[in-house]
Amino acid sequence: MEDVYEPAEDTLLLLRVALEEVDTFDRVLEMGCGRGMISKRLVPLAKSVLATDINPSAAKILRRAGIDAVQADLFCGIRSKFDLVLFNPPYLPTGEGEVLKGWLNFAFDGGKNGRDTINRFLEMVGDHLEAERGRALLLISSLSGSWQVIEKAREEGLSVEVVAREKHFFEELLVLRLTLRP
Repeated sequence: MEDVYEPAEDTLLLLRVALEEVDTFDRVLEMGCGRGMISKRLVPLAKSVLATDINPSAAKILRRAGIDAVQADLFCGIRSKFDLVLFNPPYLPTGEGEVLKGWLNFAFDGGKNGRDTINRFLEMVGDHLEAERGRALLLISSLSGSWQVIEKAREEGLSVEVVAREKHFFEELLVLRLTLRP
């Protein structure tokens, strides 16, 4: 199963924030679950957890571990609303020659500016957040233009708060807390 994203610094940062954010009444959706490190930790802490990934191998790994998981491209086929949505998206800017073969490419390839999947997520996430308690935690990188992501979120009617940041050798990782604007 080497075609599934391995947990890395970005996963650990999102996990840390998710553990601080989750509530026992939360219905949680983890998008882009990879090997499921975050979903596995949240299952005993939340009302329910649904894990999704575009990679069928990722969904299979989680189902074998007893986690509700489906293969999905972002919110395609997801009709429910959630209290907490988590997403560690593909955020690396990639050129034509930098595409990986197979499903693993979906974990890294953020398109030319690193925001292709992030922008699609921001356009849809508001429709899947509970009106009162709904919030999303979105991990982003300075490599994909943090301010452009924040502006896009605001354009989509979301309030944005930076709740965590970590500097690494070649990038800064941020976790954004997104909520519906009143």
